[in-house]
Amino acid sequence: MTPSHRRSPAPTRARWSRTALASTTALVTAAGVLASGGTALAHSTAPAPTPVTRASLDPALVAGRGADLGVQEQEAENATTDGTVLAKSRDAYTLAAEASGRSAVSLRAGQHVDFTLPQAANAITVRYSIPDSPQGGGMTAPLAVTATSGKQTLVNRTMTLTSQYAWLYNAYPFTNDPTLTTSIQPDWWTTECGCAPGTTTTFAAPFRPNHFYDEQRLLLGRTLPAGTVVRLTAPAGSTASTTTIDLLDSQVVAPPKVRLVAANVLLFGADPTGRRDAAPAIEKAIAFAKAHRLPVYLPPGIYQVNRHIVVDGVTIEGAGSWYTIVKGKQVTLDEPSADGSVHTGVGFYGKDAADGGSKNVHLSGFAIEGDVRDRVDTDQVNGIGGALSDSTIDGLYIHHTKVGLWFDGPMTNLSVTNNVVADQIADGINFHGGVTDSAIRNNSFRNTGDDAIALWSEATEDARDVVDHNTVQTPVLANGIALYGGEDNTVSSNLVADPIREGSALHLGARFGAQPFAGYAKLTDNTTVRAGGLDLNWKIGLGALWMYALDRSIDADVQVTGDTFLDSTYNALMEVTEYGVKDQYSIPHVAYKDVRVDGAGTSVISARTAGGASFENVDVRGVGWAAVNNCGAFNWAPTGSEFTLTDLGSNDGVDNNPWNTGTNWLHRYTPNALTCNDAPPVVTPAAPSTWVTPPHGD
Repeated sequence: MTPSHRRSPAPTRARWSRTALASTTALVTAAGVLASGGTALAHSTAPAPTPVTRASLDPALVAGRGADLGVQEQEAENATTDGTVLAKSRDAYTLAAEASGRSAVSLRAGQHVDFTLPQAANAITVRYSIPDSPQGGGMTAPLAVTATSGKQTLVNRTMTLTSQYAWLYNAYPFTNDPTLTTSIQPDWWTTECGCAPGTTTTFAAPFRPNHFYDEQRLLLGRTLPAGTVVRLTAPAGSTASTTTIDLLDSQVVAPPKVRLVAANVLLFGADPTGRRDAAPAIEKAIAFAKAHRLPVYLPPGIYQVNRHIVVDGVTIEGAGSWYTIVKGKQVTLDEPSADGSVHTGVGFYGKDAADGGSKNVHLSGFAIEGDVRDRVDTDQVNGIGGALSDSTIDGLYIHHTKVGLWFDGPMTNLSVTNNVVADQIADGINFHGGVTDSAIRNNSFRNTGDDAIALWSEATEDARDVVDHNTVQTPVLANGIALYGGEDNTVSSNLVADPIREGSALHLGARFGAQPFAGYAKLTDNTTVRAGGLDLNWKIGLGALWMYALDRSIDADVQVTGDTFLDSTYNALMEVTEYGVKDQYSIPHVAYKDVRVDGAGTSVISARTAGGASFENVDVRGVGWAAVNNCGAFNWAPTGSEFTLTDLGSNDGVDNNPWNTGTNWLHRYTPNALTCNDAPPVVTPAAPSTWVTPPHGD
């Protein structure tokens, strides 16, 4: 879903083992015993190790996929605590559902959670939630951070948490008012009551609370050795009734980068304390740097910037995103700008494509801290924006803006690498209209308010772009990675976890006025986990990979190769056409090869469209209902479904079909057997575990 548009209703063939890694099981068990007050290590005073995860999974299950940014993730529910571990849930509008791994730990005043560091670290990131203020707008509360090694206290600090950038309510595009009891979109379908558009209905307040979490980073001032216990405590007398801790990320941050031969912004009057507006000084440094062919250098400090810095033909380097922070306030404009914005705020923008765009821009090594607290789709209050060709964006931390990076083409040859984008009101990154031959690689996106990564071919197609080795966690609305039209685009080796509602992990959508899909769309070697949730408008289960033909057919060559779908809530795969155009549009050319499905609450594939797909070496286990839910185009022809399944061989595994239990998952459903069920029973699958390749490939 896009910020400027309203929302419309390489593995080998394998058999596998259900035995999880013994070492990880032991770690989780030890942590769980301590959490319940028992004794895990009877003959040792060493703290129980806190398991390291990736998207709340054993790292062995996602090796080679997702971003590698030197971060060690530890989930609070696996740590030692005297707080309350939230029961796992995937129900929207709940704290558990929006947490990584669908669980977290809630602390009352005086309670704590202890993380034992797996490696040395000098910096941590805490993902948390505290309550909103009664009338909306947020509150602040302290969190005590201590670090001990043996009997020695190494760190004793206090973080000030805030909910000012969390807690949204009501229908899209949401409000900050928790007391409003009627929908802000009365002309839309309201699923809670089944009300027709235009109906006024009162709901209990707060109505549809969401976007609960935020994160905060802390440099510790020293390097803590492996085995150090980091304790997070909600202090006695805390202003927050509960403090919910989702996870702790720890890492070693390199010393500040120093650039001696550069246009240092301090020499042009920039204030590194954040008290005075630094934008004019930064712009003077940019002009000087361009004239003398120098980079611009932002030394450690906080630089106040409350508007866009226009960049073209310039390199801007910070000392590192933990040291150089460009921070701004959202400013209300006296009158709307030409693009419809009613606010402005901190951001680095290329020139508009209509004005020729910008080229040779290189941004690296700093943080952008915005001040966006609500969603106004016409606002240009993004961290990075405009058109940037032949450019690079590397090693930034982008926080509390509307969209982390939004690019309006035509533009070409942009590389976006090694960035962390967190806590956005809308998308993480969007290639919008005519972004070509560009790459989004090795980035982390967490807690976006819309698609984490989107290629939206509106007006002009995005083409030959690559989305590779990124980690996406907990997009609150819409999808993890979405392609809306486009030609010859590749999505590869990404890890996408825990999409919350009205979307899924991987999405191909012929919608939002996008240009047609053309050439190929390759989805290769990606892993999804805990995706394929319930669509709250349709009230049907989606697929972890969801293809949706709304405006036109998806008739490109769609290749899904080497992907792994773990613990899908409903379906692993779903192909659907909007019912009103079911006889006009189809999805005819999808090839699934070397795919693994480890757990699906209902089906491997749900087909609600005409067209067809082929399957080769698709291995499955843990299917809750029937492996194939084939409704076709809902014409109930005596010849069978309008969606054809082609079995190319080596498709192993069984389903739980109540009429023919234990058969090969695909064979009995080919070529087009009708097995349509709008609400099949959901069977929660076992947790994902390792796959074992058979010795003879049988």
